[in-house]
Amino acid sequence: MDRSLAVERRLRDVPPHELPSALRAALREHFGAQAVELLMADYSLTELCQVSTLPYTTEPMPVEGSVPGAAFVAQTATFEPDGSAVTGYLPVTVRGDRLGVLAVTLPAEPEPPVWAELGRFAETLAHELFVADRDTDLYIQARRSSRLTLAAEMQWQLLPGRACSRAEFALGGQLEPAYAIYGDCFDWSASAHKLAVTLINGMGEGSEAALLTNLAVNALRNARRAGVGLDAQAELADQAIYAHYRGREHVAALLLEFDLATGAVDALDAGSPRLWRLRDGKVERIHFDEQLPLGAFEDTVYEVERFHALAGDRFVFVSDGVYNAMGPQGQLYGDAELTDAVLATAELPAAHVPGAVLKELSTRRHGAHAEDDAMVVCLDWFGPTAQPGTGLAGPAVP
Repeated sequence: MDRSLAVERRLRDVPPHELPSALRAALREHFGAQAVELLMADYSLTELCQVSTLPYTTEPMPVEGSVPGAAFVAQTATFEPDGSAVTGYLPVTVRGDRLGVLAVTLPAEPEPPVWAELGRFAETLAHELFVADRDTDLYIQARRSSRLTLAAEMQWQLLPGRACSRAEFALGGQLEPAYAIYGDCFDWSASAHKLAVTLINGMGEGSEAALLTNLAVNALRNARRAGVGLDAQAELADQAIYAHYRGREHVAALLLEFDLATGAVDALDAGSPRLWRLRDGKVERIHFDEQLPLGAFEDTVYEVERFHALAGDRFVFVSDGVYNAMGPQGQLYGDAELTDAVLATAELPAAHVPGAVLKELSTRRHGAHAEDDAMVVCLDWFGPTAQPGTGLAGPAVP
């Protein structure tokens, strides 16, 4: 049997918790690997945690300043020689969502095709890990360099992922404080024709805010999956939240739907999440007619607005935990600071932008206490691809 098929079959055939040991055994047998380790990115995306039989048995490795961290950030294989042996650090990524790094030590520097083959195994492992989380806690536990609060547990399980990429777009999102997030959340879903992006900010603190946000996100998903428009999605979610809380609690939301063939964007602003656009080197905030938050009043009617995305546009969404953050002298992290942050991260891929903006925000606070949780989502719009059956790209409407 071809060795590539043999390795991939072994990964598919073992129980989910045995993926690292199965890959280790297969690479020793077929490639003479001296060591094989799986390093998972933690919730803050600042550390890489080694997967072992029991969680918390090894110290996390910082992403910044480490060779495996460089592979994780650049999303490209990075190598570290040690005498005659060499360790390759290979990104473990599935559909743009960065899960971690696979470290493979070989007794001698192989030919480039071998590293390419090992890179494909890292991709296969990423797909298997994505499925494995349904059946085992091992990889979820391994990502934790400290304990999550109950609210954070609820929020992270609610997310669609932390990054996603297709020919038409690339998305990345991050929540902070990663181990104690409560009310902020994002959601996205793509079909053959549409990309839906939802930004949520549930009022309150702790698990109560997380419960409110969970209700809102699932109500919006239920409406979206019923195939109704953005206005009806907002109205159905509004009714669900009001029926439960009777106006005592509400949810701020920004709903968007991108037409993948034309770049037309339907938008509905029901609260505080804000949107900045980077186009041709210029950053500007996109303003909408702000409507009532979801659940504030009974039977609220919502209206949809429209704008257009052009190929090369970058959109950065932030919650009030970002733009209302207070510095040590009481100054707000406002429009000017956000404009600077979007420009400063212009060369980074979308998946890296949220973490970079949140890191810059933490330095602006200069030790000031964070009053609120914070969310940043970045969307790069590459433009329409060829339409099925035509071989032609859809028009970019200005």
